[in-house]
Amino acid sequence: MEQLRKEIENLREENAKLRSQLSESKVNNESLSLTEYQRYGRQMIVEESGGLRGQLELKSTRIVVVGAGGLGCPSLQYLVGAGVGHIGIVDNDTVEASNLHRQTLHDTSRVGTLKCESAKQKLNLLNPFVDIKTYPVRLTSENAFEIFDGYNYVLDCTDSPATRYLVNDVAVSLGITVISASGVGTEGQLCILNFKNQGPCYRCFYPTPPPPNSVSSCSEGGVIGPCIGLVGVMMAIETLKLIYGVYTIENFKPFLMSYSGFPQQSLRVFKMRGKQTTCKCCGSDPKITKETIESGEINYTEFCGQRNYNVCSADERITVKQYHSEYIESLEKDHILIDVRPSHHYDISHFQHSINIPLKELKNMHGSLDKLKERIPQLQENTNLVVLCRFGNDSQLATRIFKDEFKIKSVKDVKGGFFKYIDNINQDIPKY
Repeated sequence: MEQLRKEIENLREENAKLRSQLSESKVNNESLSLTEYQRYGRQMIVEESGGLRGQLELKSTRIVVVGAGGLGCPSLQYLVGAGVGHIGIVDNDTVEASNLHRQTLHDTSRVGTLKCESAKQKLNLLNPFVDIKTYPVRLTSENAFEIFDGYNYVLDCTDSPATRYLVNDVAVSLGITVISASGVGTEGQLCILNFKNQGPCYRCFYPTPPPPNSVSSCSEGGVIGPCIGLVGVMMAIETLKLIYGVYTIENFKPFLMSYSGFPQQSLRVFKMRGKQTTCKCCGSDPKITKETIESGEINYTEFCGQRNYNVCSADERITVKQYHSEYIESLEKDHILIDVRPSHHYDISHFQHSINIPLKELKNMHGSLDKLKERIPQLQENTNLVVLCRFGNDSQLATRIFKDEFKIKSVKDVKGGFFKYIDNINQDIPKY
């Protein structure tokens, strides 16, 4: 009997050794070729990289990047360059000429092609040892779980609050760490969410979304390419640190990194609160689950809200063709054209016969006709005003202000705005 117990104990020890060897082999199951040793050598000799083991960790890691734009492009370049073995790219948008100053994975020859496919072509040239999969779809509640499943990390490179909450909720449900960033103008922010299922998620920081009118995208607020590019590079750095194991449960502290490019470059790191037990997504009693997300019970668009620009009736609006034919070509209707775009937009391109009164300035007049006449000296009681903006959104708000606050009776908004006029009537006008 004693002999049998010894044999069983020996078998247990042998099984434990085999399990240990099998665990170690999971990291080493993919060796590096001689070419890869040469490619990654300067990286592996950096002590913080973990040497060969760190490189093998990179090779076995799976990362999905949502958005191949201003943040996604530099992140993808450096992660693929570093040798992350498996990359997924989610983006259903196409390359536009207006993207190229900041989205440097793309080039002029790829205008009109899918961003995810354009990025893949360029990245394959950069590093053929990386497996890249594209998802040319818009991320939704219906497809997010299927796309994210199997990945170790998610990089949120989007500029939509609704998508940001969706990425967070799905990642938390799947136990995936998120590297999240945003940027507009000359500034950007970066944080790490749901770190090893122990760190706070996005909803811990922001249980309620910001007002829709306070959120600006690159197309609305503009962006300086290198500024958002630096934030994208920082996303790649933080991702490498996660893979290398620089952050641990013991030393990780939630943070928000804030970068500003102008006037003097600065980088500040703010301490953020930890995981909240009351959080609806990652708290002790979560209400947001795979079932509630996939069923559509959570409406992200409704949760985050939308700007309501539709404040004008049909008879208060005219098309660009009507404006051109009735007000410009035939001079049938005498009018004053008010362009309510910001002044720096107006300076880039505008109608010579227009008057620029930015919407913000118009709001600050608080319905004072005296202040308005300082900007429009020829304004009379029966004056016809036509209001124009970039896309036909702010001009609707301005039309309401002219009619409701200044009590001007004849005011028309131009549908689609300045850009619609350029597209449909005169393509020789500069479009930015």
